Amino acid sequence: MQNEVKINSRTAKVELLGKEGTRYRARIDDREYEFDVVRVEPGIYSVLHNGKSTNMEMIEVGKANQYSVKTLSSQYDVEVIDALTKYRNNTKGDLAASGNVITTPMPGKVVRIPVAEGDEVDAGQTVITISAMKMESEYKSAFRGTVKKILVNEGDTIEGHQPLIELEPLED
Repeated sequence: MQNEVKINSRTAKVELLGKEGTRYRARIDDREYEFDVVRVEPGIYSVLHNGKSTNMEMIEVGKANQYSVKTLSSQYDVEVIDALTKYRNNTKGDLAASGNVITTPMPGKVVRIPVAEGDEVDAGQTVITISAMKMESEYKSAFRGTVKKILVNEGDTIEGHQPLIELEPLED
């Protein structure tokens, strides 16, 4: 399985190729590596690569898949970007780049639509809930506006990037 790992401002493609006991083989970008990893205690690891040992402290910070990684001489901000993280990141924007239409990046099922056409909504108000990949995501209005058109119904199966709800900003 291939993931992306963001270390400070650099992003690398990482694929685990094999594991045997504490020995790992991985491809990072286009190079293969072998290393031995031993968990010394919770959050503390000893990593052996090319005969060099490095102790590493890995602390989860903020949200899932985000870590502060410290070695004796360095500290790194690390984010593991797996399929679920990509999905969550894609749902943050809520509005398609094409305008005021809410879409979802993945296929799924409409769980709830707590608004009706003509309703006024506040910025941050949930306008639709979608179930995808065994989790529910709430999509919120990015601005104060009116629900112009609801293009789906509760219970509908939807495609990725399918228009769901069209909003119209209110002028203050």
